[in-house]
Amino acid sequence: MSKGHEKHHERHVGLSKFGKDLVRRSGSHCELCNKHGVKLVVHEVPPSPPEPELEHCIFICEGCDHQLRQPKRTQPDYWHFLATSMWSTIPAVKISSLLMLHRLCETEPWAAELLDEVYLTPEEQAWLRAARR
Repeated sequence: MSKGHEKHHERHVGLSKFGKDLVRRSGSHCELCNKHGVKLVVHEVPPSPPEPELEHCIFICEGCDHQLRQPKRTQPDYWHFLATSMWSTIPAVKISSLLMLHRLCETEPWAAELLDEVYLTPEEQAWLRAARR
């Protein structure tokens, strides 16, 4: 097994340990689009700390995860729910929402309007800056 594959596997195992906590926190709903009754996956919000941390993870549906991981396949109309999730009290959900809004605002006026409305704490501002690098 290659070192890269082994590291990826170890990280995945580390992230999977948060499953029960994320189920409780999310109420078995996607923390971005709020879908229920679909398969949910752990998504790590950048920048990733050296060791997996619950505070950097969100529980999201495969539809959200797929588009977050593959920017070229982003469907802008899918993401209108960000108008709600950007106000989440969970920092990782808020930062994920804002990262996608930044990606969308290049072509979608509604995304730019939402970004103009958001309030960030200094800690959230620092996290967002680091994630956008």
